[in-house]
Amino acid sequence: MATLRQQIATNVLTVTRFRELMKKLRENRPNEDLELVKKAYDFSQRHHAGQSRASGEPYLVHPLEVANVLADMQMDPVSIAAGLLHDSVEDTSVTAVEIRQEFGEQVAHIVEGVTKISKIDFSTTEEAQAENLRKMMLAMVDDIRVIMIKLADRLHNMRTLEHLQPDRQQKIARETLDIYAPIAHRLGMGKVRGELEDLGFRYVDPIGYEQVQAAVESRRKKGEAFMVRVEGVLRDGLKEAGISARVESRIKRLFSIHKKLQRQRISVDQVYDLFAMRVITNSVQDCYAVLGIIHNLWRPVPGRIKDFIAMPRPNLYQSLHTSVITETGETFEIQIRTEEMHKMCEEGIAAHWKYKDGPVSAQDEQRLAWLRQVVEWQRDVSDPNEFLSTLKIDLYPEEVYTFTPKGKVIVLPRESTPIDFAYTIHTEVGHSCVGAKVNGRMVPLRHKLHSGDIVEILTQPGHKPSRDWLAIVKSSRSRNKIKHWLNLHQQERAIEIGKKLIEKEARKYRMSLKSIKDPDLLRAAGEYGLGRADDLLAAIGYGKYSARQVLAKLAPAGSEPLPEGGELSASGFTSVVRRVFGGDNNAIIVKGHGDM
Repeated sequence: MATLRQQIATNVLTVTRFRELMKKLRENRPNEDLELVKKAYDFSQRHHAGQSRASGEPYLVHPLEVANVLADMQMDPVSIAAGLLHDSVEDTSVTAVEIRQEFGEQVAHIVEGVTKISKIDFSTTEEAQAENLRKMMLAMVDDIRVIMIKLADRLHNMRTLEHLQPDRQQKIARETLDIYAPIAHRLGMGKVRGELEDLGFRYVDPIGYEQVQAAVESRRKKGEAFMVRVEGVLRDGLKEAGISARVESRIKRLFSIHKKLQRQRISVDQVYDLFAMRVITNSVQDCYAVLGIIHNLWRPVPGRIKDFIAMPRPNLYQSLHTSVITETGETFEIQIRTEEMHKMCEEGIAAHWKYKDGPVSAQDEQRLAWLRQVVEWQRDVSDPNEFLSTLKIDLYPEEVYTFTPKGKVIVLPRESTPIDFAYTIHTEVGHSCVGAKVNGRMVPLRHKLHSGDIVEILTQPGHKPSRDWLAIVKSSRSRNKIKHWLNLHQQERAIEIGKKLIEKEARKYRMSLKSIKDPDLLRAAGEYGLGRADDLLAAIGYGKYSARQVLAKLAPAGSEPLPEGGELSASGFTSVVRRVFGGDNNAIIVKGHGDM
């Protein structure tokens, strides 16, 4: 009887959540056919029947919650259907072929992408982790809806993480903070990123979480009363100026506070933006007018005014930020933005989803440009540690906004140098960079750039990068371009040495390198698992293979090398004399000089 009651309650729960999902979809997309979503729900219900989650609730609740998160993002019916089916291939007997037959190519392609990402184990060795991340990046570039579903999936898993064992909680939470929250950040999805970070922080550092939470809670009552008073003053100021705007206040997220405390080594009392206010206006013109009104009401903190409207962040975030001090000495931050900017800041790439009109809009393309760059440069990075560290820099950049002499904005990671600036302009400008002027003054190449700097790069034709540059550059683009150039020229040198070693060994067989045919050299390279003759010569130059072994494969059948010691047969006595007087066959002989 109890089991029957439980089953009825379960059915009521899932049906209620499905009805809520359909209601959201009808409101968001009134003109779209939702038959595909209904079909996906029935299919998922059928195949997940009898399965339970660690919490004890029926498994179907999870795909339904993921679909609801996607509906909140206003995603298209294809994405919602894929969200309902995202665990089918992995957790039931359903195959990708069946999904393709039932729901078509698009849904199947997205489900396959999500399934591949779900199989990635981010806590394995560096090599495996780097390889898995590469796969994930490629899946995202292929169809960004794959990562949207994965973020929705991860969000619901984090919301229900308390039902898992502590070691699993730690692993999933760490993975969320290292990989998924930064990806949400780079896609401009502030709301999703904030929740993922706070949930991850709670499990990765429970003591730190409780300390920050306690510090915020002890200040909440006083802070909220202060914000109500300040909000009233600001509303009156806006009304007087005839500006129509929405004013809201917020408390900074716990993980953001924790990061700030660690980075700046300060106390919670010194966090300027612990309590912040947002003014949401109708136009960009109003944003700047509001900034003027605020600075008339309260004194601005020098150096704390940031204009992300004129210079958006790489993830297209736009806002005006200013910190002000009241007459009684309290400091707080105000963010000013338009409704459109606010939507973009909260939802990011999901804010203007256009799949019904085509694959990706122009703004989405711009937002994904960083991802395409990551996929492009990762091909040149063979060291997994290097890949992981540069990926983390790329996912969470702290930006510096610099200018070319003609006024073009160049966005760089914090503490970047003129070399980073040069490589951002063009690879050849980076390679041939010999000096730089910052704000009209000559500076060393290791000089750290600051926002607002006007940078002029001095170049010299024929100048080449230095290995020392790797220690001072900050952007992954610069590092990889320098490494690529060094590896290329190091290989050229190794090929040259390999040729000389082969030439020397060939003389013992009374042969020359010219007499060895290219197909024979290619065949020998193939025996060592190499694709080109140059790769074989480089391997000899690096000392990986000996020239003697390689030549033994290339020499005509039956030919024997000359005995050790030279072109003619030498007795043991002659060999000893040669060794004593510097005539060892491994010596380098310089003509016109003895005893070298």
